Amino acid sequence: MSVADRVYARALFEAAAEQGRLERVRDELAQVVAATAEVPALRELLRNPQLDPRARAAVLQDLLAEGDELLRNFLLLLADKGRSGRLEEIAREFERLVAEEEGLIRAELTTAVELSDDEELQLLKQIEAATGRKVDATRSVDPGLIGGIVLQVGSHRLDASVRGRLERLRRELVV
Repeated sequence: MSVADRVYARALFEAAAEQGRLERVRDELAQVVAATAEVPALRELLRNPQLDPRARAAVLQDLLAEGDELLRNFLLLLADKGRSGRLEEIAREFERLVAEEEGLIRAELTTAVELSDDEELQLLKQIEAATGRKVDATRSVDPGLIGGIVLQVGSHRLDASVRGRLERLRRELVV
């Protein structure tokens, strides 16, 4: 993610928070991003650098006529500055800022076997107790871990898997 993506996301976040429209902007931005994933023509419209920015802005203006004015103006600014192709990255950073504001940690939990709901709940409670913040986790299974877990929170990674331990042991023995 580029510095510019972060700057744009923060600007949208601060404007929406200041105007008390954070939740509405968040919802509508998520809808726009989902639409770009589902409609190839819209994705092409946003990403094609050869398209005239005025034509892109006109289409966006029509599509977003009923939407939040702040978000519409933001998307038009992105189109004007040639940044509309970075919308997904900007939206991800915006979502991270909102989660941070809400005191929420987004985590990716990977295990070697499927956890029961009770096991996941117990693990998330331990993470919440350690961080003092609420945790929203996505789960995945990677049998290659052999056993244990890998927890990814932002840029921090905790590898407590058997595969990770074996890899660390291998590196120590090579040296």
